[in-house]
Amino acid sequence: MFKKLLLLTAALTFTGLSQANTGVAFVHGTGSQSDAYNDYWTGSFVQSVVQGLPNSSNYTVINCDFEQYMWTSGAAGCLAGQLTTFINQKNITSLTLITHSNGGNVARWIMSNPTWDSRYPNIINRIDEVIALAPSSAGTPLADAVIDGNVFESALGWLLGYKNDAVRMQQEAWMASYNANWLYGTSGRPGLPKPFRSVVGTDVESAIWDSDSYCGGYSQNVGLEFTQNWLDSCSDGFLNCSSQNAAGSVWFYDTSKTYGDEPLSHAQSRRKCFGLDKFLRDRI
Repeated sequence: MFKKLLLLTAALTFTGLSQANTGVAFVHGTGSQSDAYNDYWTGSFVQSVVQGLPNSSNYTVINCDFEQYMWTSGAAGCLAGQLTTFINQKNITSLTLITHSNGGNVARWIMSNPTWDSRYPNIINRIDEVIALAPSSAGTPLADAVIDGNVFESALGWLLGYKNDAVRMQQEAWMASYNANWLYGTSGRPGLPKPFRSVVGTDVESAIWDSDSYCGGYSQNVGLEFTQNWLDSCSDGFLNCSSQNAAGSVWFYDTSKTYGDEPLSHAQSRRKCFGLDKFLRDRI
């Protein structure tokens, strides 16, 4: 009898696994996107990653207005709408979110506030995990610099945008307040309902003679190395490592896994650089 029960359990488990329909959603960071596939991620990165899916067409690239506060209809509401459409159209039962930078905050908002929007619970139930590439979970002092309007503003306009609400939200003190009152997953707070695993960028390289400096855009890496002067020694040019690892758990620090032990700048952590696309492909 016990043997029959084991066989039945195994059969039911196998049936459940065989019916799972896995999908991936790419969630961009700060900015208002209309073609994030080309402008934010690049097609080569997305197409490399989705080859890890049983059905490589089961993906969506989110295009929302993440210049707004994370809880607004244009940010979390837009993300919830596009994820719901994707889930319904593709009958997705197991969903991986690949977020970058502030996209991780919007995803955490949804997972931390399931009663805020009637669409949230179904999305949370479908999520397998969130892979957060360089998430700004504790904000960045560069956001403070932009909002203060000091000399950094013109230098950081290309990176953050000017004084929009998403930049204002990512000031360190503001994120500390959100983490303490509205968001789950940071120290001393309840855990998130689904895994939130970060990839942490630890440095920026922009030597003109080093070919690795050109991955992700040479001019962006030069800018990030400049802004790194006002960050901790462990940073990706935009975020301190302490912000990137503040929520959930760390999947890996860049140099512990990348080809050639290369660091991932904030620009490179959304590009096909040093094997990042392969690591994501193998994981999903």
